[in-house]
This record gives sequence, C-alpha cells and structure tokens, in this order.
Amino acid sequence: MKQTRAKNLDDTDIKKIVEILDGWTGKLTWELLIDAVELRLHNRYTRQTLHKHERIKKAFELRKAALSDGDEDIRIVRSPELQKALERVARLETENKRLESENQQLLEQFARWAYNAYTRGLDSNFLNKSLPPVNRS
Repeated sequence: MKQTRAKNLDDTDIKKIVEILDGWTGKLTWELLIDAVELRLHNRYTRQTLHKHERIKKAFELRKAALSDGDEDIRIVRSPELQKALERVARLETENKRLESENQQLLEQFARWAYNAYTRGLDSNFLNKSLPPVNRS
C-alpha cells in the first residue's frame, strides 16, 4: 500500500486530538494515541509530530498522570443511559483539569510578557493599541 504523507496539523486537528485524550480510558501510550488519531482524523502522525505540539503534549502528560494515579473512577452501571452520562461527566472533568492547566500556563506567559514589556519601557497604552487593518487587496 502506498504511504501518503499526512497533512500538517491545524488548530482544529489539535483540538480533536486533545478531545480524544480527554475521553481516554485504559492504557495510554503514544502508539495507542496515534492509532486512535488515525481512526478519527484519517491521517497517521508520528509521535514526534504529536509531541511537538504543546497542547497535545501537555494533554497527554495530564491524562497519563491521571490514569496512572488512579484518578479514574468510572463506575459500571446497568443502565446504558446512566453509564453514558457517567462517562460524559468523567470526560468533562478531565477536560476541565486540562483547561485549568492551559489557563495557568497562559497566565504565567502573560505575566512574563508584561514584565518584559515593562522592562523595555512599554506602557499599557502602547500595548493596548489596536491592530492595523488587514489589507486584503
């Protein structure tokens, strides 16, 4: 079978991969993630490709830690509707933890940028200037 080169990951693809990780249960390895991504996105990426994207890397690390720490507490119930609801709650809790971590990283980055702007003598008026209009002609 001819191996075609996978397209570059865009923001939508990265979001989908992170969502796969948010809902992940069971053993998690890069190879298993690559297989799951191939099923969902119909492209096969290497571990290196996925790992170089900070959001995917951090989501993988958080999910791996949660799974190895035994934070997973998905109960098995007889009602399929209740089971689906429990799985959704677990996925949303995982997503919430990941988003809290991403938010903290962005706050730290903002503090770094604010400090660096201050040391360069850039004031808030300069930093809050509107972006120039985009010339689409």
